[in-house]
Amino acid sequence: MFESLNQNIERAFRSLKGQGKITELNVAETLKEIRRALLDADVNYKVAKEFTNKVKEEALGQQILISVKPGQLMVKIVHEKLTELMGSKHEGIKMASKPPTVVLIAGLQGSGKTTFSGKLAKYFKGQGKNPLLVAGDVYRPAAIDQLGVLGEQIGVEVYKELENKNPVEIAEHGINYAKKNGKDLVIVDTAGRLAVDEEMMDEIEAIKNAINPHEILFVVDAMTGQDAVNTAKAFNERLDFDGVVLTKLDGDTRGGAAISILSVVNKPIKFISTGEKLDALDLFHPDRMASRILGMGDVLTLVERAQQQFDEEEARKLQRKIRKNELDFEDFLSQIKAIKKMGNIKDLMSMVPGLGKMVKNMDISDDAFKHIEALIYSMTPQERRNPRIIDGSRRKRIAKGAGRSVREVNDLLKQFHAMKKAMKGMNQMSGRGRMRAMNQMRMMRRR
Repeated sequence: MFESLNQNIERAFRSLKGQGKITELNVAETLKEIRRALLDADVNYKVAKEFTNKVKEEALGQQILISVKPGQLMVKIVHEKLTELMGSKHEGIKMASKPPTVVLIAGLQGSGKTTFSGKLAKYFKGQGKNPLLVAGDVYRPAAIDQLGVLGEQIGVEVYKELENKNPVEIAEHGINYAKKNGKDLVIVDTAGRLAVDEEMMDEIEAIKNAINPHEILFVVDAMTGQDAVNTAKAFNERLDFDGVVLTKLDGDTRGGAAISILSVVNKPIKFISTGEKLDALDLFHPDRMASRILGMGDVLTLVERAQQQFDEEEARKLQRKIRKNELDFEDFLSQIKAIKKMGNIKDLMSMVPGLGKMVKNMDISDDAFKHIEALIYSMTPQERRNPRIIDGSRRKRIAKGAGRSVREVNDLLKQFHAMKKAMKGMNQMSGRGRMRAMNQMRMMRRR
């Protein structure tokens, strides 16, 4: 996500390296490169120009502290202005004072509306809601079936009328069904077209007028760049939607839509989708996105994803085992499964400050853990619980059962024992240090 934009902005900051102070000349050179980077990322020209003008005004008005290098100050200013440009703070979904809350999903065909509808239902189910998905796309082949499959996967009911081809009626009937059956959230999936046309606009506007939704979300494919912004503008003129959802941010996207869209339509980005998995949905936080664009990582999102996947009781059990130095391969396997549920592995690594630059040119597959899982599954339950008994003959059998080499078994055991040793060392730190670490974790959770 935003790899080329990140690289180009980094290149722009290089012109300030070795400079003793910020001057109009070196700022102009840096901002010229930043503006070019934004335009290459398909950011609206007017938006890019206004952005660099604001950065210039801020930079030239700053008094440089002796301890702060010009390049560091410039990164800080660009981060602040990028955050402002994308909305300053996260904006959530408006909930109805009297349930059910009705959310209407709109967008072009192929933007990922149906998949997003399923992801949104799963997200709110995890927040304690009782959602209903309404299959309102009566034109696209298998759209109703797709929503049905998604609903089954996440345990959410799907309202559909196979014989009815009137999406307005289906939406109305779905909301009535929700009221009668105690559903507190209704997500209405709608049909898209390959391009903006009057027929589509008339239909989605008719649905809006009939059901009077509490929230209208416009779903757009981030990979379409500036076209995404133009489409958002056309939809907003007819629907006056409440927020934008950017999908396919895990693809080869240049990032222009995320940066431009608020300035052009004056509507916030509320969610971003980074993959096909139903867990691959994040709230949009402008400050965190600015950090990722500048290669500074995104630890808060990483922590939030981890908290969603790691069961508290399991975490306590794991902590007790770590304290007693009793960690085994069963625990290791459960942690791998949880990490895989958190999303794309390369995306997760890029959220760790400093790792983003290391992994951006690496080809990291989501199957990166596959051979480790195969080796662990090839072990007997006794071997998983007590790795010390794995001798030479057992290593050969494990390797053969997993279709891997003995060297890989040796490497896994070596890494596992090194990890246990590191955890034992962490466990032996002073009581004061432990208390400080626990307090830091609590603070992170409160935020």
